[in-house]
Amino acid sequence: MFKHLAKIGAAATLAILATGCAAPVKRDYTAYKQSRPRSILILPPLNESPDVNATNGMLSQMSYPLAEAGYYVLPVTLVSETFKQNGLTMANDIQQVPPAKLRQIFGADAALYATVNRYGVHYSVLDSVAEVSVKARLVDLKTGQEIWAGSAYGNNAANNNSGGGLIGMLVSAAIKQIVNSASDATYPVAGMTSNMLLSGGQANGVLYGPRSPRYGTD
Repeated sequence: MFKHLAKIGAAATLAILATGCAAPVKRDYTAYKQSRPRSILILPPLNESPDVNATNGMLSQMSYPLAEAGYYVLPVTLVSETFKQNGLTMANDIQQVPPAKLRQIFGADAALYATVNRYGVHYSVLDSVAEVSVKARLVDLKTGQEIWAGSAYGNNAANNNSGGGLIGMLVSAAIKQIVNSASDATYPVAGMTSNMLLSGGQANGVLYGPRSPRYGTD
């Protein structure tokens, strides 16, 4: 019986390894290339995390990778003020505005809709980790069609040096918790995650925009 269970366990392990090593499914970029967006409007991300800083923490750092990828990104502060003057301050309400209306107001070719799933510092006995998980989709404002979607996860975890044994690990974790608590440890992680999600030239990522010298090469 134990031999039979061992065989089942080995088969399950191989199945997991095979799944983990599977090549990512190549994304279909047909709609993206037909849309050919030049300008992007970034909408305030929805926040599904318990941290109230998630929306602004992500929003403030999503313009840079898209601009570096070759797109004109509408200034976040200008967009925020425009929504505010129209009585819209909540991300959920803003993301419900019809694409055609967004194009009429801002004149952008596409809009980025994002959702923050995880944002903040999570504590345990032996570690303290700031982490961010976000998903996003790019929508053509002329047609309302989704032309791209992706997700990314980042954290500031690092293997604790176990050279000092358990005491050393506890001291290291305590110091890291103090640092993470005293500073906005998640903010730089949000920037790292935004770069992973929205930089050009990545597998299944956004295509290079018309302002990039690599436009049309991907």
